[in-house]
Amino acid sequence: MSSTLEQLRKEFQYDKTNNCVQCGYCLPVCPTYLSMGKETHSPRGRINLVKMLGEGKITDVSILEEPFNLCLGCRACETACPTGVEYGSILESARAALVKRKKFSRPVKLIRNTMFTKIFPSKSMMQFIGNSYWLYEKTAVQKVVRKSNALKKFPFHLGEFEAIMPKAVSPKKRSQFQSFVKAKGEHKYTVAFFTGCIMDAMFRKINELSIQLLTEAGCDVYIAEKQTCCGALHAHSGEMDDAKGLAKKNIAAFEDIQADYIVNNSGGCGAMLYEYDHLLKEEPEWAERAATFSSKSKDISQILVACGIHRNLAPRNHERVTYQRSCHMTNVQKVTNEPLELITSIPGIEFVEMTDANMCCGSAGIYNLVNYDESMTILDEKMKHTKATKATVIITTNPGCLIQMKLGVERENLSPSVKALHLIEYLAEAVGIS
Repeated sequence: MSSTLEQLRKEFQYDKTNNCVQCGYCLPVCPTYLSMGKETHSPRGRINLVKMLGEGKITDVSILEEPFNLCLGCRACETACPTGVEYGSILESARAALVKRKKFSRPVKLIRNTMFTKIFPSKSMMQFIGNSYWLYEKTAVQKVVRKSNALKKFPFHLGEFEAIMPKAVSPKKRSQFQSFVKAKGEHKYTVAFFTGCIMDAMFRKINELSIQLLTEAGCDVYIAEKQTCCGALHAHSGEMDDAKGLAKKNIAAFEDIQADYIVNNSGGCGAMLYEYDHLLKEEPEWAERAATFSSKSKDISQILVACGIHRNLAPRNHERVTYQRSCHMTNVQKVTNEPLELITSIPGIEFVEMTDANMCCGSAGIYNLVNYDESMTILDEKMKHTKATKATVIITTNPGCLIQMKLGVERENLSPSVKALHLIEYLAEAVGIS
């Protein structure tokens, strides 16, 4: 075997493809296979491409780019696989290997480098973005931009997303940072709260409600000041070295807090934090520390149920509710029961499960920006099942899912009779927190 082929096998994790028996159990749960109808856009097909590359049957690595770039990374295939294929590892490795070999144009390279190294990991930059958006909302700029139809000219269909973004938190409110908030009533747990980068910039209100709910449930809440971006967007984009660097910073930032759990409120971030042990397992000086971190990482729904907050929820007025499951929360973190337990514990609601509830909505980090058309095809299918429930409230547990479902509501002309909310927003109302 040539050294080049051996290197390719190692980088694309060829050995892990041998567990795939090409049975096809992954096909019915793969959104891209169902929407695109191509074998190369299924987990089985992508794995076969890596096998062919590793066996020298494919010599042009770029052939793998489109199939792997169009993968949502929802990892539903892992739950359906009877032989335990580590598709997530193969996907991550393939994307990293492809990015390493791809020659980006200078503008694209500059944008990627700026976003991944200067913006997402920078708390000050993300705060600046959040404050700027608040200023955009509060001044006449937003009205002028909307009236001028300039939003239709924005790249990546950003104009459509602008219309459904949550209300921004004021700079004054942002400046009132507290690194510790004491539990109300009986103390049950000490937790460290992961704020996230996009969550804290654009969904700050949900973060604030999360902290209030945790304290209401009996948790002392610490916010590690040196925490940074989880690295999920970097890993999904093939920038694995950057993802590892961010993981190390977060592990170090949270180690000083003697917390029972590290709590997040975002399915995508939570999956990344949960897999820090996998990410750093080959680095002896970090492996044990990463494993300890991952073992403490929990979704907020798990902690709220453990604290029993769902036993004291105010009744709603006969609302019909459905739940859009976060893929990364369901398929990676394996958190499935707690969100449902919290939702169905609210008196007066009628919960209706949608058909194919576990199917991805098409958000997948920034997939709906960079692969808009493919994402909207998947969303439209999801909205068929959502509409069939006749629900007036759609609950989500991930910011990407929240924005995607809000967009779906607008595309189907269901507003204002149907609203999409993060689970935390819905629970806060039921507890009496505003």
